[in-house]
Amino acid sequence: MTTTAAPIDFDIQVADTAPCAKRITLTIPAQAVNARLDAAFESFAAGAVVPGFRKGKAPRALLEKKVGESLGSEARQQLMSEAYQKAIESKSLRPISEPMQVEGTVIPELARGKAFTFQVDIETLPDFEVKGAEGVSVKRPMVEIKDEHINGELLRQCYRFGTPSRIEGPFENLDRMVGKAVVTVEGRDGNYFESENALCVVPAKEDEGKGALLGMIFEGLEAALLGKSVGSTIVVSVVGADAHEREELRGKKITVTYTVKEAERITPQEVSKLAEMFGLESEAMLREQVNDALEQRRDGEQRAAMREQVYETILDATDFEMPKKLGEMQVARTLEQQRYNLLSRGVDPEAAERRVAEMQSGSADAVRRKLKQFFIVGKLAEQFGVTVTEAELNGRIASLAQQQNVRPEVLRKDLEKNNRMGEVMHVIREAKVADRLLVNAKVEDVPADDWNALVNEKAKQASR
Repeated sequence: MTTTAAPIDFDIQVADTAPCAKRITLTIPAQAVNARLDAAFESFAAGAVVPGFRKGKAPRALLEKKVGESLGSEARQQLMSEAYQKAIESKSLRPISEPMQVEGTVIPELARGKAFTFQVDIETLPDFEVKGAEGVSVKRPMVEIKDEHINGELLRQCYRFGTPSRIEGPFENLDRMVGKAVVTVEGRDGNYFESENALCVVPAKEDEGKGALLGMIFEGLEAALLGKSVGSTIVVSVVGADAHEREELRGKKITVTYTVKEAERITPQEVSKLAEMFGLESEAMLREQVNDALEQRRDGEQRAAMREQVYETILDATDFEMPKKLGEMQVARTLEQQRYNLLSRGVDPEAAERRVAEMQSGSADAVRRKLKQFFIVGKLAEQFGVTVTEAELNGRIASLAQQQNVRPEVLRKDLEKNNRMGEVMHVIREAKVADRLLVNAKVEDVPADDWNALVNEKAKQASR
């Protein structure tokens, strides 16, 4: 239904309810309600076909009885949308969430002769000044690609292009399986979630027994799966992290009952065959190509480490009030940004998923800090005039598609369908802002071992 109506003089009231949170109260005068309802019925009546009447000639009373409720609901939705947009524009609000109905309230129906009032809650960009952005000092980890690195990457590629074969068991490290997963949550009746074809991998020996299942990290997953066979059922539990993207799971015991339906083991490809697959004449040429790829990855990781240090300095120096409550949308967006950031740096997709799961299982402070960084990047991008071009977006999508072994146009459609294009654009913008700051940074080269020691010490302090 489309209507042409005169501009409405909305009454708009905005109140702060918490840091970065506002409640908008909007009132539409009675004459505007009447006019919109009249326009809605006139528009519908003009084309209405009712048995016993000529087209467009059915009595209004009859039409109101038949379709009055649906036309009123549609008119109400249009008025609410118009009023909300007017509030955002006239009050210069900068929302970071979709408008939410105020908890415990009921939105009234449109009633002829009565003003229509409703309320929505929104979260907005915080107002702050960025500090610590000038003269940042960073360390640049220096890594020399050695034979051990090349051998390790070759082994990974051999497994990636290896031959899978069905197995019954007993399971060993890195065996892959598909099974039925049933999730229950402490304090909730019945099953919370079921998946008929949940993927799982027996953790590698170096993973210290921890592994991912359904996007969560479980301690003892290796011990639960080793030696089991197809048809076996395991039960693993974890306490939902304070930063879990689903609010109802935070702090709750989550139990997964997993029954293995089928499993496979990868027989790694021979290095000589791998060279042939890549169209290379010899293993030596393959090693040279792997060396080049590792150097590119190293350079990317090196640059990423420097960018992270820039933001850490600014995060420590810049203080402002954040939303007190981490919303599901905020957490999900932060996790998606982390995923695309890792993939953009050349991290293997499975390793990226594991690191995202680890972040999800971490503290609320870590996710809150990432969200704070999101605000800071937006502020600096605006200050520097940093934008993301279509060419940059296409290039990043092409790179991500290559890593995931899909065509760029397929990945782009998937990103657009799931409203994830914004996360990819943010990763590009975040890198461009950091590079702008690195131009004037004080850079100190440090050996890889010293850098790793610093990272490990920082991780220990964060876990205390």
